[in-house]
Amino acid sequence: MNNVAAPPWNSSGLLPPIDPELPASTYRSPYPMSLKDVVIRFSTSPERRAVLQDFLGYRGELHRMGIEDCIQWIDGSFLKNVETIEHRAPRDLDVVSFFNTTNDSNISEEVIKLFDQAVAKYRFSIDAYFVELNQDSPRELSVLSAYWLSMRAHRRTQAWKGFLQVELAPTEDPEALT
Repeated sequence: MNNVAAPPWNSSGLLPPIDPELPASTYRSPYPMSLKDVVIRFSTSPERRAVLQDFLGYRGELHRMGIEDCIQWIDGSFLKNVETIEHRAPRDLDVVSFFNTTNDSNISEEVIKLFDQAVAKYRFSIDAYFVELNQDSPRELSVLSAYWLSMRAHRRTQAWKGFLQVELAPTEDPEALT
């Protein structure tokens, strides 16, 4: 994956979904970024650092489950300039994890709770969603991918916005944590 820098927030306080100067270019949402670059770009306040700390803890639990062949789309108030447009700090991070399972996955009862949205929200301030890539139906995978793309690319107000993509590579987490 070639990592890019996320563009600056637009006048609406959102990441733009495309480059307005080159609207057909491949520089578009979801913007692939390294975990370290996400931390550098968005850890601008104690509240944002707390959300990122929770996100790293959440990722650590997914690693313990043996889930590593995964990309994550991250979004939510965390990627908006909510401090300016809504006069508050971001409270959480929305994460859609697209993953492959293997026979080596350690999916115990304790860790499977991470698939429960209420548990992920309570323990890690994460609105967690999952899409299993190695499912039986390519049609279902196509439908789910289109659904999550449309959900992440628009606000409830129908404003179009960008979001980020990170790898769930465990090698990135220690550096991002520091």
